[in-house]
Amino acid sequence: MIKVALIGDEGRISAVYGGGRCERLAEEFDLYPDPLTVEMLTDRREELKDIECLFSTWGMPALDREQIALFPSLKAVFYGAGSVQNFARPFLEAGVKVVSAWAANAVPVAEYTVAQILLCNKGFFSAARAAKALATRGDHDREAFPGNYENTVSLLGAGMIGRNVIELLKPYALDVLVFDPFLCEDDAVALGVEKVTLEEAFRRGFVVSNHLANLPATKKMLRRDLFESMRAHASFINTGRGATVDEPAMIEVLRGRPDLTAVLDVTDPEPPKEGSGLYELENVVLTPHSAGALALEVRRLADYVIEEAIAYRDGKALRYEVTLEMLETMA
Repeated sequence: MIKVALIGDEGRISAVYGGGRCERLAEEFDLYPDPLTVEMLTDRREELKDIECLFSTWGMPALDREQIALFPSLKAVFYGAGSVQNFARPFLEAGVKVVSAWAANAVPVAEYTVAQILLCNKGFFSAARAAKALATRGDHDREAFPGNYENTVSLLGAGMIGRNVIELLKPYALDVLVFDPFLCEDDAVALGVEKVTLEEAFRRGFVVSNHLANLPATKKMLRRDLFESMRAHASFINTGRGATVDEPAMIEVLRGRPDLTAVLDVTDPEPPKEGSGLYELENVVLTPHSAGALALEVRRLADYVIEEAIAYRDGKALRYEVTLEMLETMA
């Protein structure tokens, strides 16, 4: 049997690979008995020489070339979480495959996003604020919010999460606009969306939902003039990356336009610094990075990478392998 090991934070490994997932690994593979930490590697060099696959999740250590060399038989790393940017490159450069459960993590983010889109289109957050303010109770303008029929939603990014959002929105009669430089026209047609510029996305969408990766090219890409151009009573949702937003500029626009709503699950930094306007503005809804996999949902991450590892063992194609080229554009 292929020899495999778990590596990383033991608490997170227990959460993700709980509920029988470790037991399944032990059934399908020759599983090293203890989760590994960086501190163990040198002392256990002889025991690691036949390990072919590593499994991990959040807390995966960023091993250097010398540490990777302690696994001379290593062929693949199966990461039960999303972004691999902090550790993948040295493995890939050493010829080790890296497989991520980003598709599994995309599921709860997409579900969360769609829930927020539907609420924003109905004016939920504005209505809730009005209902709690005695002076304005009853003053909420119901007609200012078009609802979820023949309304327009803009998505920034058509990666795994964006495409899941598109799929989940299909039961609703909504026009979906997408800004994504990497989305070709044929794919846009196949997805049933309209490809637009960033400016069009902000100007036309009643909800603008951000799913852009945090890359040098996207840093502070979402700037003041874009927020200023948003429709009356529109909403901005961010479950992507806070660094893609020019946050001070967004705060100024939100302060000057109380009709807008920002639903922010991510910020930069995270959480916002003490004294940030994001805490004081009534038209900002803050959540603490809640869109991703939580509680029992995290086990889906293990399920995805275990299935990928079985496919690897059986010589079948991998669905979620990450390449060096992909690191240039993915989150």
